[in-house]
Amino acid sequence: MEGLWPWLLLGGLLAFVTKLGGYLVPAHWLEKPAVAAAAGRLTIGLLAALTVMNTVASGQQLVLDARIGALLVAVLAQWARLPFLLVVVLGAAAAAALRWAGIG
Repeated sequence: MEGLWPWLLLGGLLAFVTKLGGYLVPAHWLEKPAVAAAAGRLTIGLLAALTVMNTVASGQQLVLDARIGALLVAVLAQWARLPFLLVVVLGAAAAAALRWAGIG
């Protein structure tokens, strides 16, 4: 456990420096339309990547199970512009139904 402490402290320090760096960026840089557009695209890309990784990955393996069906139902519900809470509930219900049916 002793070898872990330096890495934990370094990670905490890097997180603090990164956050501090964000506060030190001049405001007029952040007011440019290109910066706002880039930040929006990066956020969407990051969330999409996290969604895909959480859906098809289990450790170091690709897994096709009930999560894919749940994601498909949630995407269709979102496409139909249903309220977000209903999208989440429908996705969870789809995962439960698929697992109950023996898939995943």
